[in-house]
Amino acid sequence: MEQTGRLKNIGLRGVAVADTKISFIDGEKGILIYRGYRIEQLAAQSSFMETAHLLLHGTLPGRGQLAAFEDEIRGYREVPDFVFGSFRSWPRDADPMDVIQAAVPLLGMVDPDLHDGSREANVRMAMRLIARLPVIVAGWHRVRNGQEPLASDDGLSHAANFLWLLHGEKPDPEIARDLDVCLVLHADHTFNASTFACREVVSTQAHMYAGVSAGVGALSGSLHGGANARVMKMLFEVEPILKAGKDVSEWVRERLGRGQKIMGMGHAVYKTTDPRSIILSSMSERLGRKLGQEHWHRWLTQIEAAALGELKAKGKTGIKANVDFYSGSVYHMMGIPVDLMTPIFAISRVSGWCSHIIEEKFAEAQDRPALYRPEAEYVGDYCGPVGCEFQPIEER
Repeated sequence: MEQTGRLKNIGLRGVAVADTKISFIDGEKGILIYRGYRIEQLAAQSSFMETAHLLLHGTLPGRGQLAAFEDEIRGYREVPDFVFGSFRSWPRDADPMDVIQAAVPLLGMVDPDLHDGSREANVRMAMRLIARLPVIVAGWHRVRNGQEPLASDDGLSHAANFLWLLHGEKPDPEIARDLDVCLVLHADHTFNASTFACREVVSTQAHMYAGVSAGVGALSGSLHGGANARVMKMLFEVEPILKAGKDVSEWVRERLGRGQKIMGMGHAVYKTTDPRSIILSSMSERLGRKLGQEHWHRWLTQIEAAALGELKAKGKTGIKANVDFYSGSVYHMMGIPVDLMTPIFAISRVSGWCSHIIEEKFAEAQDRPALYRPEAEYVGDYCGPVGCEFQPIEER
């Protein structure tokens, strides 16, 4: 009983619930691996389409395989008209994550493979979700602004097509490549809350769309997704101080003194630098120079340095910048609204979610539980060890 309470209080951290071949994290050394490949290699040399193939199929594709995979994804981009039709009746101020979570089951209703339990059918469903989530996010953004959703441009890459659908302008190739790298960096991260939600749901033999909808719901929570958006809101808050040329250290000290967090600092797994943050910091700096917006990266590095100094003084040396600290500035400079920053996360992570769902459904029996069914400690009985005696309503 004592051990159960301890595990309960740490939210299952450190408790292995299943085997996986998809990704691995060494939080002490700052290592992230997708199916054997370091994230640094994939970010520098791969593409999101290559990475999605790797996650789904277990191998990097050859040239012909990649072309076929990309063609199939392009063929799945079109979203049924009734989905956008329903968007027009939804509240314009709806949270985009709620829109995604509502849209995923709509896509499932018309998927021809929904009730086919084969691995091949699940891979096709995964590819449709990867293809259509960017279209859903961009389409909602246009509808809520009184515009018509655009048709995809089959001559554009996955990332470039999303920027086209969002802005109605063909993106700068370098910016499109940067977004593609961001999608690679966010594609998977072992058994995080949203991925575990996907796997737990499909362990009941629910279909892929039910699992992905659960993942979207988990990602929408403030303790999981949305940190990059909160970093940008934090920057907007501190902008007057920094524009005035004042030292940000006092603001950081006061914020930490009030028990508030520096958004984008710290991670549940990494005890050293998140390897993705290094790549995104460099990207933020380079993109700032390109667009004449160097101040975002400069301000972030000032906040990071001040926070590290304050935390070190308090003996907290394991809190470093995570993937969200610099990604918010990157997305902001790409013209992506703050409330679409978590949906960008979902656009990428759906590739990992679907890969885990397939692994959960088709792993060897000895490698997975038949159904996730944890125990709970009942603490609600206030009537004594024998329970409560029911009384008629007239006597209560």
